[in-house]
Amino acid sequence: MGMIESLDGVVLEHHFADVNGIRLHYVAAGPKDGKLLVLLHGFPEFWYGWRNQIPHFARLGYRVVAPDQRGYNLSDRPKAVREYTYAKLGGDIVALIQKLGGKAHVVGHDWGGAVTWWLASHHPEVLSSVTILNCTRPDVLERSFLHSRSQLRKSWYMFAFQIPLLPELRMARKNFDIGRRGLRSTSRKGTFSSEELDLYAEAWSRPGSLRGMINWYRAAIRGRRQKFVPIQVPLKLIWGKKDRFLDAAFAEPSLAGCSKAEVVYLDEASHWLQHEEPARVNREIEKWLARLGLN
Repeated sequence: MGMIESLDGVVLEHHFADVNGIRLHYVAAGPKDGKLLVLLHGFPEFWYGWRNQIPHFARLGYRVVAPDQRGYNLSDRPKAVREYTYAKLGGDIVALIQKLGGKAHVVGHDWGGAVTWWLASHHPEVLSSVTILNCTRPDVLERSFLHSRSQLRKSWYMFAFQIPLLPELRMARKNFDIGRRGLRSTSRKGTFSSEELDLYAEAWSRPGSLRGMINWYRAAIRGRRQKFVPIQVPLKLIWGKKDRFLDAAFAEPSLAGCSKAEVVYLDEASHWLQHEEPARVNREIEKWLARLGLN
């Protein structure tokens, strides 16, 4: 993939940072002295999943940073499952924030949201606020497997990903056809163009990338049950109610133990809400930061 140099007229900077024992690639935009806004993607995306948010917040004066998380695209892709625990994944972002400015607003979607939940619980000292898009708090999701057949059915793929090698082989077939179809079939029609999916497929094609991406699921299922301490960081949860993977019933229970939190539902959006309704998502984040006086 040739380096994408701009989005919607906003210049992008590509950087690498040595953090937490690995090398992370990240894209940055906006003034270097702006408040730090870190955007964390989920599966099966990479930094480009924030293409509709990076220009918007850079123009508002934020220093926007969107990393490829470990296992993805241009960042290091460790082989071992043990390299994808929450402590490792979250530790990458703690070290990145400390290297870039010491404190940040963090926005996370899907697995990026899970990392954001972990940061809010374990490392509030590096956070100004958090916004989470369609991600149940990990300990609440774990409990839902025991009590909700609906969520268990929606999460079938998490257990299928535990099989060694086969998921990677299947996903790589026919130029990553399963991944392409998966994004299109679970999103609003027209959300992902063929050109955009080609960029995703190129990121997936990097040696060890599919294994790294799927190892997030393996580590989560095999690891210890998650424990979350009460969260003091201001937290906003934005939820697309037509999510095919996560049950909206567990959105509000995820906020238990949060001292300052709110949830906003987007009735017509799916799991891919920041792609489908970027203006609404951007506005919700912007309003949240303004109301906190943190923008």
